[in-house]
Amino acid sequence: MSAPVPSALRIEGLGLQIGGASILKDVQLDVAAGSLVGVIGPNGAGKTTLFNVISGIVRPTAGRVLMDGTDITSASVPARARAGLGRTFQTSSLFPRLSVLENVRLAAQVSLGGSSSLFRFPRRSDAATELALQKLEAVGLSHKLDTAAGDMSHGDKRKLEIAVLLATEASIVLLDEPMAGVASGDVAGLVQNIRDLHAEKGCTVLMVEHHIDVLMGLVDKVAVMYFGNIIAYDTPEAVMADPTVQSAYLGTGTAA
Repeated sequence: MSAPVPSALRIEGLGLQIGGASILKDVQLDVAAGSLVGVIGPNGAGKTTLFNVISGIVRPTAGRVLMDGTDITSASVPARARAGLGRTFQTSSLFPRLSVLENVRLAAQVSLGGSSSLFRFPRRSDAATELALQKLEAVGLSHKLDTAAGDMSHGDKRKLEIAVLLATEASIVLLDEPMAGVASGDVAGLVQNIRDLHAEKGCTVLMVEHHIDVLMGLVDKVAVMYFGNIIAYDTPEAVMADPTVQSAYLGTGTAA
């Protein structure tokens, strides 16, 4: 019998109340190291809020978040990033006026122990630049090195965000709707980028995505959120066959 895989991320009794409204309610989630987990649910279910709590943007009013067994519930956003937590957002978090190469080079520079200052970019021949060039080649953006990030298509911006994550030391990655606004012709390439991110870094990936068909073919397990709680957490096949999920998420009846 094989030993159980340790948890990369464990959420225990997580709650969030804002103005008397319960946004998250007793959320429990145990994400195995190296797994790729999808998070789905209707609009307003609390998916992005959950990511905001995990990444430290919002502090919960109950429960705790553990990363590799360490309680990070009170840790700052930078502290979580230094511990290996990386994230993309529904809207781009890139530096729009910097070039494609400069965006990734800055992440590589920090990852290699250098400065995070925007005014201290390394030369084009140093280790940070070489690492950035490798990651941009991996996502198919080598031909756009000098393009301003803000001038790219939405799909290419998502690819650039993946390249930035590849250049960091992130061991846990949160992807918030990476396919949102991406042209249909770019979806397959972006899915492969996510597969490569997961495989190359051996990292743990949590991904919120509304493209259910895309998600189900990509992840190991699926967590279903409904009114601020996780009502199912299992393989894609088991989740889609769950009557509670069909009722709550697919609208085939009244949720229990």
